[in-house]
Amino acid sequence: MTEIRRVGVIGAGQMGRGIAQVCAQAELEVWLNDASEAALTQGLARIKADLDKLVDRQKLEAGSRDKILARLHPAPKLEDIATCNYIVEAAIENVDAKLAIFRELDDRAAPDAILASNTSSISLTKIAGATRRPERVIGMHFMNPVPLMRLVEVVRALQTDDATYKATCALAEKLGKVLVTTKDMPGFIVNRMLIPFLNEACFALQEGLGSIHDIDQGAKLGLNHPMGPFELADLIGLDTCLYISEVLHTEFGEDKYRPPTLLRNYVAAGWLGRKTKKGFYEY
Repeated sequence: MTEIRRVGVIGAGQMGRGIAQVCAQAELEVWLNDASEAALTQGLARIKADLDKLVDRQKLEAGSRDKILARLHPAPKLEDIATCNYIVEAAIENVDAKLAIFRELDDRAAPDAILASNTSSISLTKIAGATRRPERVIGMHFMNPVPLMRLVEVVRALQTDDATYKATCALAEKLGKVLVTTKDMPGFIVNRMLIPFLNEACFALQEGLGSIHDIDQGAKLGLNHPMGPFELADLIGLDTCLYISEVLHTEFGEDKYRPPTLLRNYVAAGWLGRKTKKGFYEY
């Protein structure tokens, strides 16, 4: 099995920069790419800021921070990651966008490179089918925020071979993650359970059952959840929650996945959560 030493990450948003950070902390050389140069610059700056906070809290030595940052390299163009032998896509949760990225990656990456997606709902079998190396395509779904959450869902496409699966499991373990393996079905394990919970919280609010605070407190103190459903939805991004809900509803045709009107209205208003400074809460 090829040892993974050079990792490319596509997308410098919340998930992409988190993946890049944990890879660099695991002593891997990392190339971070984004279609927007401004987003790439901001993503690298956010990683530095997060590492600076760890130094301030005495959870990380300043020298270790500097070594981590030295392993992070900006990659403004996809061809800049051509030498990476493992590439993780963490771009927008949109099937057409992901298929276009994987087609281009297939053209530019080394023939033996593994192409992984951090998708939380889109079929890996479909993504793999867009490439000439379907056996080397796999899902590596990190949880948010990546540096803190230990779980990684490893999603085998129908075409994924054993070598790709084993290399991905080894990488997840090197990053200090705990992995679970799931079949390639909409929502995988975590979101298939999570989305009905978030939807039901929205329906409860929509029907006036309780306030945002009441429902969140109920989940935290009654179910022992660290975050309430509205806090969590704001962290994930309400547009992402809506998209995943729509995918699950379309694929399964079951009402438990039906997006609430309230969630649709929040997204239509541009209230997407923490990333827009306003969602169910203001930030």
